[in-house]
Amino acid sequence: MKIKPLLLPLLLFALNAYAQGREFQITKIAPNYITSPQFTYTGAEQYTADQRDRWLEVEVTFTATPEYTDELSLKYYILFAGKLLTGEVTHVNIPAARDNRSVMYVTPKTLQRLLLGRPLTPNALQNVAVQLMQQGALKDEMSLNRAPAQWYATMSQVGGLVLNKNETPFAPLYWDRYCQIKTAR
Repeated sequence: MKIKPLLLPLLLFALNAYAQGREFQITKIAPNYITSPQFTYTGAEQYTADQRDRWLEVEVTFTATPEYTDELSLKYYILFAGKLLTGEVTHVNIPAARDNRSVMYVTPKTLQRLLLGRPLTPNALQNVAVQLMQQGALKDEMSLNRAPAQWYATMSQVGGLVLNKNETPFAPLYWDRYCQIKTAR
């Protein structure tokens, strides 16, 4: 197919305008199994977490083009051992950047419960989908593994088991890596 020379600049302008019109975009979903952080302190008895136990960490990287965005919510859908776990976190004061990050966690005890005594293996995590929402409007969505759009919509969901960073022992870590989480007042 030949494009006339006068139409080419117009076509490129239209594609560029479309690409710039997307204010928010999820660029990466990175799951990882990690151990509990170890802290040392004085003034009370110390307990050590079992370093064989693993947390499921799901980190999402996204872009934002507005100079600052007051509030964005990310909805997480985690298919683990045949169960669909859901969680949501709301971030505030999001800067324009290509490497904004959000993170959610599933505790070692929850993973053990869902595995029914079986050992933790990489294929226990079947898929992850994340929706980026602004004022109730869907701005972007991405799945870790290729799947039809909203593959999780007809599945039975289990809420309350996916925790935001502030609800975990990871809360004091990496403040400058993740977007600020909205606190309940």
